[in-house]
Amino acid sequence: MWVLMYVFSYSVSPAATNDRAEWRLLPTVVFQEFSTEERCKAAKSTLEASLSQAGARLKSGLEDLKSLGKADPSQIIIAYNVECLPK
Repeated sequence: MWVLMYVFSYSVSPAATNDRAEWRLLPTVVFQEFSTEERCKAAKSTLEASLSQAGARLKSGLEDLKSLGKADPSQIIIAYNVECLPK
């Protein structure tokens, strides 16, 4: 049985304005086929850990910028969902 791994990631890209109405939500869908569910679950675990680390680094960087008065982390939304599904 082939198993698909779907990654749904969302990022908010602020335009060159502070007006939130000008921000754009950009969904991305990526998939990969695996020969077994075990391989898919291993890849899922690795990807989730990587996304979590990237999010933590981004949050830390934004907090540093906030302390300088250059950014507000509450204006950035980062979300992801990784699933292994039977084909």
